[in-house]
Amino acid sequence: MQQYLSLCQRIIDQGVWVENQRTGKKCLTVINADLTYDVAQNQFPIITTRKSFWKAAIAELLGYIRGYDNAADFRAMGTKSWDANANENQAWLNNPVRKGEDDMGRVYGVQGRAWRKPDGSSLDQLKKIVDNLCQGTDDRGEILTFYNPGEFELGCLRPCMHTHTFSLLGDTLYLTSSQRSCDVPLGLNFNQIQVFTLLALIAQITNKEPGIAYHKIVNAHIYEDQLELMRSVQLTRDPFSAPELHINPDIKTLKDIETWVTLDDFKVEGYEHHDPISYPFSV
Repeated sequence: MQQYLSLCQRIIDQGVWVENQRTGKKCLTVINADLTYDVAQNQFPIITTRKSFWKAAIAELLGYIRGYDNAADFRAMGTKSWDANANENQAWLNNPVRKGEDDMGRVYGVQGRAWRKPDGSSLDQLKKIVDNLCQGTDDRGEILTFYNPGEFELGCLRPCMHTHTFSLLGDTLYLTSSQRSCDVPLGLNFNQIQVFTLLALIAQITNKEPGIAYHKIVNAHIYEDQLELMRSVQLTRDPFSAPELHINPDIKTLKDIETWVTLDDFKVEGYEHHDPISYPFSV
């Protein structure tokens, strides 16, 4: 939690105003932020200085793992996080490849589970990683990437969190997650939950011990219409201690996650928080 607050304060103290072409808004911006999450000690990195809707963050992660490409599927899983980008992004609405309402195109989980090869066949990046880790193999390329420049125009949004690299030392699994851009008041709340949960979940289904999750952000920013709420409300509140995440131990395989796992299989214990803050969201 302190890492999050320190980054917010750094942006306010050192940030530079940058005009964002996609949204038409200014962002107070810094370059390079490194965060770490202790998954081994189960210190769940959830925001406590405002209420965090952690279930929606995990629902989105499950949708990525399942390779969803439709906002309706994400809603059914338990999150509305893709509604706006699928249905209110004017550039995407004008794109002739869009299949209709709720279509997201070839973004995030589609690339992770069905990367299109030159011969037209698909590559399942995540399955290769899980298979290797189950066998105790780390080929120094256990990389899950959603960043496919050749297909940017086929999706409603370029991936922000774009690459997850798994590393195995003995029986301990580590994760390094790379993010090109981060809306800190809103997006980082989701992102840090997902990085932590991804390592915990993949460690569980590959029968490994989770270690540390490393989270690197290149462009960290606060939008101009979020700044006053961050400065005068959230940063004036004292944080609470980190809660714990508990995952149903019956989840043992990637197939389990793809078929029967729901939000009921995740519990957060000991979560204390301040009141919610309604930060504006920029499409």
